[in-house]
Amino acid sequence: MATLTATPVRTLPTALLRNRPATKLATLALIAAVLVPLAHARWSSGSWPDALTVDLTAPLTSTSDWIIDNRDSHPLFLYFFGHVSNAVVLSVRAVYLALLTIGWAGVTALGAFLAWRAAGLRLALGTAAAFLACGLLGMWVPTMQTLALMTVAVLASVVVGILLGLAAGLSARMDRVLRPVLDTMQVLPAFAYLLPVVLVFGIGVPAAVLATVVYAAPPMARLTALGLRGADRGVLEAVESLGATARQRLLTARIPLARKELLLGVNQTIMMALSMAVIASVIGAGGLGDRVYQALASVDVGAALAAGIPIVLLAVVLDRVTGAAGASAGAASAGRRVWPYALGAVVGTAALAAAGRLTGRTDWPDAWTVNIAEPVNRAVDWMTAHLYSGVPVIGGTADWAARFTTWVLDPLRDGLTWLPWWSVLLIVAALAWLIGTWRTALTAVLAMAAIGVLGVWEPSLDTLSQVLAAVAVTLVLGVATGVAAARNDRVERLLRPVLDVCQTMPQFVYLIPVVALAGVGRAPAVAAAVVYALPAVVRITAQGLRQVDPAALESARSLGATGGQQLRQVQLPLARRSLLLAVNQGVVLVLAVVIIGGLVGGGALGYDVVFGLAQGDLATGLVAGAAIVCLGLMLDRVTQPTDRRTTKGA
Repeated sequence: MATLTATPVRTLPTALLRNRPATKLATLALIAAVLVPLAHARWSSGSWPDALTVDLTAPLTSTSDWIIDNRDSHPLFLYFFGHVSNAVVLSVRAVYLALLTIGWAGVTALGAFLAWRAAGLRLALGTAAAFLACGLLGMWVPTMQTLALMTVAVLASVVVGILLGLAAGLSARMDRVLRPVLDTMQVLPAFAYLLPVVLVFGIGVPAAVLATVVYAAPPMARLTALGLRGADRGVLEAVESLGATARQRLLTARIPLARKELLLGVNQTIMMALSMAVIASVIGAGGLGDRVYQALASVDVGAALAAGIPIVLLAVVLDRVTGAAGASAGAASAGRRVWPYALGAVVGTAALAAAGRLTGRTDWPDAWTVNIAEPVNRAVDWMTAHLYSGVPVIGGTADWAARFTTWVLDPLRDGLTWLPWWSVLLIVAALAWLIGTWRTALTAVLAMAAIGVLGVWEPSLDTLSQVLAAVAVTLVLGVATGVAAARNDRVERLLRPVLDVCQTMPQFVYLIPVVALAGVGRAPAVAAAVVYALPAVVRITAQGLRQVDPAALESARSLGATGGQQLRQVQLPLARRSLLLAVNQGVVLVLAVVIIGGLVGGGALGYDVVFGLAQGDLATGLVAGAAIVCLGLMLDRVTQPTDRRTTKGA
């Protein structure tokens, strides 16, 4: 009996050492026991110490002044940026004039033909209907402006992305160098780099195209590198054994084997470029984005919807066409059949353009337009009058927003700002180390500490409180909806078009009805972020649950497990990695829209970025943008697990 009772005592330390999370927490506790008293003795205040901040106002202001003073005389601007600007303007103008020349009938026919060649008759009819809907809404000319700008921006993004992807895919060292650059390009909010782009290129199309390229090129680069690194080793060795040079191996083996990844990269680049259409309108892009932005300024929901629907239609059509092209990328005889159909498309489009010119029907007829702005605004006015406040028992939307702010956002913000700065770093380190490695924890802590060094500690915690609240709501709704979609095919089919619309509708469009129903403040920004991030969480959750091993589910059913038990004990545990990815993507997407919420009273870092752009204050805008990058990096490391098998020194 004595032996039996002694065994657990003797093996307890060994068990604790073998428990990796317990070991990590114990190590972190020892480090905190040494450093926290020192930090408290040196900086007794709970807020970030002023002695540890760096003021970047002077150097950034001097940089801004130098750019303004030399923009019209320095050779760098005259012989490099000037030529780039002229090339962009000429390219966009050429595409726009070409679209106007062939007329609405030619553009519709050409789009339908390309869709038919990629995915068949059904998508061709859908594409034709989408272009006709743009005309019926009275948005044909703005749609052509947006399409011209997006065509040039996407082509430039694809070229830049392929070049960066080739460098990263062919060299492990370049991959390590480019990874933080691509992370920064993708996480840095567009409003933060709009200001330096405007300082260099001025207000107009060149600045809008360059800002879109910065945002849309990283997916192309990442997927290109992924496709090159994932090429079949056996095929590469066979080509090398035949005496092929490195260039021949790249052109004849690596790139053809990565064709699907390349087309997926084009697809993602198109989606991200279109999502920039409204943001780019702030700096003179024009087109549909400008109509949406003007509607936001006047809280005109009908006008915003009339301009937002064509953006959604373009995004959905291009998504389906490029997705279908990627799925059929491996067709062996595709190359032999392209030229006859391409020639037919050119001849048919030219014939329609000539017929339109002869009949004077190249422009969309004004008599064929439908005004949806007025009925939509009447519906919104009714909702505002009956739902804004004073609803018996449940209260109105403004009451809900106020309660959410009072009961959730304020306590969360006050709690984060009440914590001593060193305790926030310890919490970040603990979460990142538990889910990843010590390198993950170090990166997260350094990113959070950089926010304090930049002197924006409290605004960042305010933004963090909004992100955490929005992510919590998004995960509750998204996981529940994803579970329903994974367990019922009919629900999945019904949700797909809704999710497509929610994911492709410009973020600004969400803000307008939310502001109309809930007023300005942090709650509307959170609500818009939830709507924007929800589709990605639903889709990733549903996909992860659907990919669970059927044998495991069959085994659970054979043991008599109910549907709920199968979900809780089999599907959710086995889909853990997908669920963590859903959390990660929800955080990134929420952060993007919470920043845009600075336009409608969200405050914190979002307000600083928007203020910096509006006032031409490079220091305020860039510092807030850099803080957002650090916040996004920290949240990414805390929510994305690291595979220890591929990380040395874990």
